[in-house]
Amino acid sequence: MSTSPSTRLGAMMLLIASLAGLAIALYAYFTPLTGVNGTLGAMVAILACLALTVMSLLLFKVSGRGVSITLRVLILIGLAGTFFAAMLLHQWWICVAMVIGLIGLLLDMVRPSHHARATHT
Repeated sequence: MSTSPSTRLGAMMLLIASLAGLAIALYAYFTPLTGVNGTLGAMVAILACLALTVMSLLLFKVSGRGVSITLRVLILIGLAGTFFAAMLLHQWWICVAMVIGLIGLLLDMVRPSHHARATHT
């Protein structure tokens, strides 16, 4: 049973925010005069955004409740860590992308569960 597109809004928002964070981190790493080009911190932000992108794609495919809860906890830790790294790098647009990703994660968490048991009448 597939879920409707409206229930995937949160996961889609998280995916777009992760991709935006990845693009901004790549720009900061490779562009001279950004203040963080070629630094280890910018590379960590790139890898974290890449991991968030992969996890948000997995969020579309998971079907087990335990797996989805574990994945959401890992995404939350990734969003918080990437936000903190971006603050240290003074990359405020990555911070904004992570906040938008957090909103997407929260929307995904409140979506109706397709694992709910049918009620007996």
